[in-house]
Amino acid sequence: MSTKKDKFSTKDKLYMEIALKLAISRYGHTGSNPSVGCVIVKNDEIISIGQTSINGRPHAEFNAIKNSIDNLNGSKMYVTLEPCCHYGVTPPCTNLIVKSKISEVIYSVPDVDVRVKNKSFKILKSKKIKVRKGLLEKKVKNFYSTYFFNRKKKLPYVTGKIAVSKNNLIYSKLDKKITNARADKFTHLLRFKNDSLMISYKTLNNDNPKLNCRLNGLNKYSPKRIILDNKLNSNINSFIIKSANKSNTIIFYNEAGNSKILSFRKKGINLINSKIDNKGRFDFKILLKKLYKLNCRNLLVEGGDKLTNYLLRNKTFNRFYLYESSKKLSKKTEYLYFNNLNLLNQKYKKRVNLNLNLGKNKITLYTN
Repeated sequence: MSTKKDKFSTKDKLYMEIALKLAISRYGHTGSNPSVGCVIVKNDEIISIGQTSINGRPHAEFNAIKNSIDNLNGSKMYVTLEPCCHYGVTPPCTNLIVKSKISEVIYSVPDVDVRVKNKSFKILKSKKIKVRKGLLEKKVKNFYSTYFFNRKKKLPYVTGKIAVSKNNLIYSKLDKKITNARADKFTHLLRFKNDSLMISYKTLNNDNPKLNCRLNGLNKYSPKRIILDNKLNSNINSFIIKSANKSNTIIFYNEAGNSKILSFRKKGINLINSKIDNKGRFDFKILLKKLYKLNCRNLLVEGGDKLTNYLLRNKTFNRFYLYESSKKLSKKTEYLYFNNLNLLNQKYKKRVNLNLNLGKNKITLYTN
């Protein structure tokens, strides 16, 4: 049996690093399935690679095997996560590995899915395939922390972000731009890496945002838009509503007249009625469970002060990005202060200043 005492060579580590990079590149775009990377090696040469397909199927192992033009007999497979061994929409990857006559499988970490966990190890061993695990374990476990959270909690992994000016404002009617272009690119990267993005109707009405990813070549991977709008007060002429359809926009509401409901449904929006508390706030436990059932796995919240405060107090965010600008915003007309810095420091144990070459802007990541 394989143990953590297995000795892995420098080349083993290199091949798993490549597999991990393949998995990272698909993060946030594999639906309810984890993003997995796979490398097949024969005679110390890479003969094929694979990664989980967009929306989750086919799996990385399937793609790597099908991508190969070489005979796989006697080859080694390096895969970031334990291969699946159960029938679902697709057959088990273990079946295909056995059929391909791959002689050795090295995977980094066991799957937490109870249908798979440590079962594939036994299946492959029973077919006389050498199996080892634990290669780059710490690094790969860190990558799968969001997936493990999803599987164990049956909830989306929630990331928060907010941008603050030098004079501690998050909104000014006269001067809406807070961060510079470099910091903005990081926001678009976050949007690319999260399958869903949430705001309140107030943010929609104040800013008329697009909520899309505007990095070159990645615009088609923009997240699904989630709007919190108790009484359906969103501006029907906003960009989000005009560009909405059932696959890209969800609005959670609680009470609204039939005419309003009909007008939003005519736009093709997925309207979901959800409970609120006695203060008119949505019950986030219920809301997140609903989103999980709708295949939301990584949720980015770009909220205002009130929504951010509420989610911080209830420790809903798994991680939080605070953008700080050197720019002062105007206070001549309407403006909003950011009042949650102390709360951030209270709720999260770790603070890391991201070294992203952002000029006079900086981003701090808060986690536990």
